[in-house]
Amino acid sequence: MPMTKLNVGDKAPAITAKNQQGETVSLADYLGKKVILYFYPKDNTPGCTAEACNFRDNYQSLVADGLEVIGVSVNTERSHRNFATKFDLPFQLLVDTDQKIVNDYGVWGEKTMFGKKYMGTKRTTFIIDEQGIITHIIDKVNNEQASQQVRELLGN
Repeated sequence: MPMTKLNVGDKAPAITAKNQQGETVSLADYLGKKVILYFYPKDNTPGCTAEACNFRDNYQSLVADGLEVIGVSVNTERSHRNFATKFDLPFQLLVDTDQKIVNDYGVWGEKTMFGKKYMGTKRTTFIIDEQGIITHIIDKVNNEQASQQVRELLGN
């Protein structure tokens, strides 16, 4: 199956998924707000924890600036719930165990670690405007400065 390649200016693919509490969340629920939609490989790993905690630490100021944060990975609802509880994450983590969202956004692909190739989620952040249009794509995410990267792109 060929991987989708999204570009700035594209309409963000629709998302309906369960969050860490088992509640159904749709991207359409966020129309009228800017959304930071970030894809990460795995709950409770050092890089993913650093990224999530950076968004957590800056969450109130992001919300004050009209931004919502949503994380997506292929982990289970239970894994997300444990991760969110352990690190006091105030935002939605969406469950994508069937890999539909990562495929729709083109972030599932071949990765290499310690010389071994495997399929996984490529850490990527999409900024989506109030009309559901992708305005920025960050494919070289700085885990420790993820929210600052977003702010620089948005000029605030």
